Amino acid sequence: MKKAFILIPCFLFSILEAQEIQNNSAEKMNIIKTNVTAYAFRNINLSYERAINQWFSVNIGFGTMPEGKVPFINAFLKDEDEKRFRNLRVKATNFTIEPRFYIGKGYGKGFYFAPYYRYSSVTSNTFDFYYDYNGPNGVTYQIPLKGQGDTKGNSGGLMVGVQFFLTRSQNLVLDFWIAGAHYGSGKGDFMMTSDYVLTPDMQAQLKKEIENLDIPFVDYTVETNANGAKIKVDGPWAGFRSGLSIGYRF
Repeated sequence: MKKAFILIPCFLFSILEAQEIQNNSAEKMNIIKTNVTAYAFRNINLSYERAINQWFSVNIGFGTMPEGKVPFINAFLKDEDEKRFRNLRVKATNFTIEPRFYIGKGYGKGFYFAPYYRYSSVTSNTFDFYYDYNGPNGVTYQIPLKGQGDTKGNSGGLMVGVQFFLTRSQNLVLDFWIAGAHYGSGKGDFMMTSDYVLTPDMQAQLKKEIENLDIPFVDYTVETNANGAKIKVDGPWAGFRSGLSIGYRF
């Protein structure tokens, strides 16, 4: 009898374990998604989410922005400063790895919070930059320069969101990124060259003009010489995330 009492709990545990494995295998553990709101900013993107168990999954995303105008450039540059840049175009890429912890029904459904790492890269075309040099004779000269460069950033952050299954078959997925923010560091160099040989006074005014652009969320230093200027980006790198993704679960 004692052996029977010992074997019965083991037998019941084996049945429950088998049922759990069966339920897990019945779940669709993979989701392919794209953030549809990001296309408004030329961001072509795709992400893949893999459920590890009921409450934990890993989401990996990649996005690229083809070369074009800087989105919302007038939001961080004054009108007079924006006019100094002619035909400025940028392209960008980003890669994100995002563990997700679900507090809802799980297996990719319900509310979640997600710490994440993001790598970002931004590259500019060869653009024209003009600044006004106030000469010693009281005459103002417009000095043209050619600029080009790139910068890269590494950051970590946290996002909160909720994911729904929209159909009875649970194949169609809606992923709402409620809010996310990341912070890290970025490094890069932008070179500006002039066909004119810049005097020390011209260099001093050029340095002041670039420093006065006061671009938010970016720390940079300016070095000038007779050929132009070098802008070195080395400082904080911050960003925000929000959006709506549509996906397919399989």
